[in-house]
Amino acid sequence: MRRVVLLAGPSGSGKSRLACESGLPVVNLDDFYHDGDHPGMPRDPDLGIIDWDDPRAWDGERACDTLADLCRTGTAEIPSYDISVDSATGSHTVDVGAAAVIVAEGLFAGEIVAACRERGILADALVVRRSPWKNFLRRLARDLAERRKPPLTLVRRGIGLARRERALVRRQLTLGARPVGADGVRAAIRAATEAPSGMP
Repeated sequence: MRRVVLLAGPSGSGKSRLACESGLPVVNLDDFYHDGDHPGMPRDPDLGIIDWDDPRAWDGERACDTLADLCRTGTAEIPSYDISVDSATGSHTVDVGAAAVIVAEGLFAGEIVAACRERGILADALVVRRSPWKNFLRRLARDLAERRKPPLTLVRRGIGLARRERALVRRQLTLGARPVGADGVRAAIRAATEAPSGMP
């Protein structure tokens, strides 16, 4: 049975880079955001745009179901989400081959720790911790390069995220993720791959 390392962390914390660096199959959990016209999508009261840092904007149930299918069968169809247009623009197939461990990374990875544990697919759950202002700069550079939203909106949103970041990390901890830096992520993923059957 394959297992999943859940890797949470604020936007800009480097979790995507660390996941890819592992050389393991990676699932980007941010692809499971609801479309912008989904009922009840939360909105930022100051900016008027969808609040992508509110768990209600994200389909955790679908994400967990997909990870369970991936662990069981080795393949799964994953949506391809584009934040610039607030919707999925297609899908892609993930095939993990002979890998026993999958890294699933995303802002809300901690939200599905309990569900993955109940399904018997959890290898480990981590949240990346680093300076909020370093994350702000990394996130702004990325979002400007990808033209996710107008520049002023990105700056205003980024400042707000930096102020709320510690609370976001605390929530991931209460949900069962453990705090690590970059070296801790590498060590945990290595340990998961070396454990029998992907178990910690």
